[in-house]
Amino acid sequence: MVLNRTRTSVASIALAATFLGSLGDTPLRAQQPQVGGVFPHLSVVSEHVPRSEAGIGALVPWADRLWMVGYVAHITGAGLGLYEIGADLQMKKHPASVTGTFANRMIHNESNQAIIGPYAIDPAGHVRVFPEMAKHRLAATMEHLTDKANQVYFLTMEGLLFEADVKTLQSRQLFDLVKTLELPTGVRPHFKSAFTEAGRVVVANNSYDERDFTGKLAGGRLAEWDGSAWTILERKPFVEVSGKAWAPDEYGRPIYAAGWDRASAILKVFLKGAWRTYRLPKGGQTFDHAWNTEWMRIREAQTERFLMDLHGLFYELPSLSYEGQVWGILPIARHLRMVPDFTTYRGLLVLGGDQTDRSLGQPQSGLWFGHHDDLWQWGKPQGWGGPWWEDSVAAGAMSDPFLMTGFDKKVLHLSQKGGTPLTVTVEIDFQGNGRWQTYGRVVVPADGYAHHEFPAGFSAHWVRLTVDEGATVTAQFVYS
Repeated sequence: MVLNRTRTSVASIALAATFLGSLGDTPLRAQQPQVGGVFPHLSVVSEHVPRSEAGIGALVPWADRLWMVGYVAHITGAGLGLYEIGADLQMKKHPASVTGTFANRMIHNESNQAIIGPYAIDPAGHVRVFPEMAKHRLAATMEHLTDKANQVYFLTMEGLLFEADVKTLQSRQLFDLVKTLELPTGVRPHFKSAFTEAGRVVVANNSYDERDFTGKLAGGRLAEWDGSAWTILERKPFVEVSGKAWAPDEYGRPIYAAGWDRASAILKVFLKGAWRTYRLPKGGQTFDHAWNTEWMRIREAQTERFLMDLHGLFYELPSLSYEGQVWGILPIARHLRMVPDFTTYRGLLVLGGDQTDRSLGQPQSGLWFGHHDDLWQWGKPQGWGGPWWEDSVAAGAMSDPFLMTGFDKKVLHLSQKGGTPLTVTVEIDFQGNGRWQTYGRVVVPADGYAHHEFPAGFSAHWVRLTVDEGATVTAQFVYS
């Protein structure tokens, strides 16, 4: 199996340029060459001096165009900026462009502006620049807690939280979250996302290296601010926070926060006034380090259709919830593509990229155009992970739920460090509504190993484990 291979239909993509042009008022000037949904002329390329990085940090359809913003590494680089792509697939760099490290975007509904990078764009396509924000590496823009009509928040990768006026474009710093969230000395901050909902601002920092893996350090953070006080929710790396904006209260409106630890990928969900934790498999080990996660996202890629890219797997994600439960998370495909952002433009799914940095030559990245359902033709969903990795587990302790649906062959691997045999009880939630049933029990020998192969075709939404004795336990599922 070849990972990250798209078998997009020739009919839908080979004529993509003509199709897009037919939707606009301007006919195509010429048929543009493309390979597998990639149009080389729609790439961003940075300059040789200084040679840095060239990623596509954010995408947004607005003012009859597709806007995208490039990013360099640590604001060191040249040649990138703000780009606009018309229906004829012609791209031009905006004269207000600033080279920087930008991966933020939001629609500010009250002022009817798209905010992408340090730019504010009105419905006519007029661009203004937040002067202070252009100086920072921008990770997220989100709604203001108390003045939604006039202000927004900006989060920088260094952990600075600003509020900015959407009319005057002036800003002021509110917090240095490195200090506020108690990042350990020696940890390089790497804040990646933030989101406002349910009267709270939730921020994610994904600082992580071998010290975190071995338990010597805890640099990652998931935290929330209610306007008066900060609460640290997790001291683990988190890379994305998102949700359904403007949904009525009766729709559930979950907040999703995506992260990981050495055992598995993690999805925390805020529902009915409380956070709960779910675990998902990893589709690739290349995403475990902080620098290799740019930028896993959760987006409403199509109206009422959420997609999540997390640790090498694309998922369908429900935007609503029922009975205070999360169900319907469905793996779509396994891949190794770096996808900093994705959106829909003129009926096509558009994926940004971060393909070539200074280590491979001249930095450059491009876009992929396809249909949402083309993702199912990528790599078959596979992965591994579980609730425990050499963790000290108390007798009777219940694990976090681990995703089980949407994968083919399933094996549970168990090991323990304990002087007596350990009985592990396996429970499943096949409806996804929190009603758990006992599936069976596996006995692990003292200081030993055991495994269980689930029958072909067996599946459930969630699986969880409990043990009858305290021990140091590893529990990992492998889906193939």
